[in-house]
Amino acid sequence: MSSGPLAPGARIGILGTGQLGRMSALSAARLGYRTHVFGPEADGPGMQVATARTCAAYDDTAALTAFAGQVDVVTFEFENVPHATLAALDGRVACAPGAQVLANCQDRLVEKRFMAAAGVPVGPWAPVESAADLAAAIAAVGLPAVLKTTRLGYDGRGQAVVHTVEDAKAALARLAPHPLILEAFIPFVAEISAIVARGTDGSVVSFDAVENRHTHHILDLSFAPARIPAGVGAAARRHAMALATAQDLVGVLAVEFFLLADGRLLGNEMAPRPHNSGHWTMDACDVSQFDLHIRAIAGWPLTAPARHADAVMRNLIGAEGMARCPAMMAMPGVALHLYGKAEARPGRKMGHATRCLPLGALGYLPDAGALGEL
Repeated sequence: MSSGPLAPGARIGILGTGQLGRMSALSAARLGYRTHVFGPEADGPGMQVATARTCAAYDDTAALTAFAGQVDVVTFEFENVPHATLAALDGRVACAPGAQVLANCQDRLVEKRFMAAAGVPVGPWAPVESAADLAAAIAAVGLPAVLKTTRLGYDGRGQAVVHTVEDAKAALARLAPHPLILEAFIPFVAEISAIVARGTDGSVVSFDAVENRHTHHILDLSFAPARIPAGVGAAARRHAMALATAQDLVGVLAVEFFLLADGRLLGNEMAPRPHNSGHWTMDACDVSQFDLHIRAIAGWPLTAPARHADAVMRNLIGAEGMARCPAMMAMPGVALHLYGKAEARPGRKMGHATRCLPLGALGYLPDAGALGEL
């Protein structure tokens, strides 16, 4: 990365064509940058708003070489971009985050080891390649547990909750590719996420920790700030900052935690890019997660974000989510963000809505039911 910020008119390359790239591109445009989106979906949400587009496979060497010559920095909008793709670009053009950061987050075994080495507590886990490994893992981790693929899993894909040895054997045969990871089933009371941004100068800033609710393994609601003791939220932010610094990351990092009944946090996953649980920042803060990601990779100084409202964010999933839109359009204080996806398939994230509330209001609301149709 260069020592000075990118000049207005510079070109930011984005690997991935989804909604995170779309919202990043919109933030880049507000700073006067042009964006070039690279990916295999010609009409993906990011493609629709980019200045330039390359529709190609991630292993298309010729297309990647041309792409590298047309942009000033490259980032990615989801961590399932092949590591080889970023490695092929590294050295040709600045990449932020870099290939090593991507590698740390693409493999759950590597991720768990990295978290622990950075001082972030994690739950019991063990690698599983074979039936013998599975027996040893169950003896070490116990049951119930969650058997997961180490790569390419998201929104509940590539994993199975196992209660018995027979469950585990069946999941071992079904899940692919191997190796897998067996993780202890954590009796958490809430899932918490913390999002931080780290600049080229090593400075790190963070948003308030948020509380997440899932339905069918897909994020449904996020409450900002999380309704937890202040010390717990501060600990989540410190852990996320430590992980960003340990990787020399430039950009945004999101870290998900399990909150236990005794107030302890266990690290679950990290994502080196803007995150679904940070979408509320677009409407409830003076600077969003997408703004900070662009500022970081472009080399601008980072300032700590200020939250001017409490917020509740809801994902709009599939046709059912889209059916909520007319009512949400009529609700005061609700900002609706749709991603331009033509087909509302089951489980597909079509958009999100954020309801802003007065500062402190979430502390007085008993549950999401108090928020009306959102």
